[in-house]
Amino acid sequence: MIAFLFRRLLVSALLVVFVSLISFSLVFASGNPAARLAGEGSAADAARLSQLHGFDDPILVQYGRWLAGVARGDFGDSLYFSRPVAELLGQHFPATAKLGLAAMLFALLLAIPLGVIAGLRKGSLADRLTMLLSACAQAMPPFCLAFLLIIVFSVRNQWLPASGFDSWKHYVMPVTALGLFAMPAMLRLMKSEMETVLATDYIRTARAMGLGGPSVVLKYALRNALRPLVSLAAAQMGTLLAGSVVIETVFAINGAGLLAWTSILRGDFPTMQALILIFALIYIVLTLVADLINGWLDPRVRVSS
Repeated sequence: MIAFLFRRLLVSALLVVFVSLISFSLVFASGNPAARLAGEGSAADAARLSQLHGFDDPILVQYGRWLAGVARGDFGDSLYFSRPVAELLGQHFPATAKLGLAAMLFALLLAIPLGVIAGLRKGSLADRLTMLLSACAQAMPPFCLAFLLIIVFSVRNQWLPASGFDSWKHYVMPVTALGLFAMPAMLRLMKSEMETVLATDYIRTARAMGLGGPSVVLKYALRNALRPLVSLAAAQMGTLLAGSVVIETVFAINGAGLLAWTSILRGDFPTMQALILIFALIYIVLTLVADLINGWLDPRVRVSS
């Protein structure tokens, strides 16, 4: 287990370095950042801004300076908000974390029981209806579903608020739109794993020994079928956090997604750098945790990795 943990930590550390390079390099992808900051100003303004922000220094020097600041929790100052980026992240990330966690919980509460039912009753009406729901949810982009929910529940009926994130009513539509986006993949995986596990020898043996249906499903089949879902849920959680950019914009939720959208529109590259790095770090950490959980649950994973 120690060797497995070391290998996973090493891979994660290399990924962090690679992501930091990509995040830092994006600032220079569209040309001289000082010229963009100067806008319609003169070349003298661009030169002054270049010297002020250190763009005249070699790239490696700039990267090292930025990376040293990141290690201290200093992402620089926002060019648009004129505030420390770390302060902005602390203000906006809680809403995004709440939205992502609530959407993942909603997706799991749908995917696990529906996947189990579809796996137990392969080819039945329940199986076909479950797969139809999965296909419809996957075919509907989150922002389209978000607008549809707003029209039905806010514009026409005034049942739910269309913006904000203050009460439980504000959670319903954004969590539904984002959770249904993550649900189909997990539902199909759950169904497939249940069908595979139920066909194994030890399940047939348990039934031959007289164990009842619910006992076999809950105690043996479900536990083994859930293991692959851990890795997928970690990946989907990262996708949900990234997908929150659109959902937060639609519902005017003051989270990291809306902050990212504003930063892109305003050319606020220090904030964009920090957000790209933070989102990638969350994704890497979630994947690492999922790998460790799977390695703990199944020794075969540790040997094969």
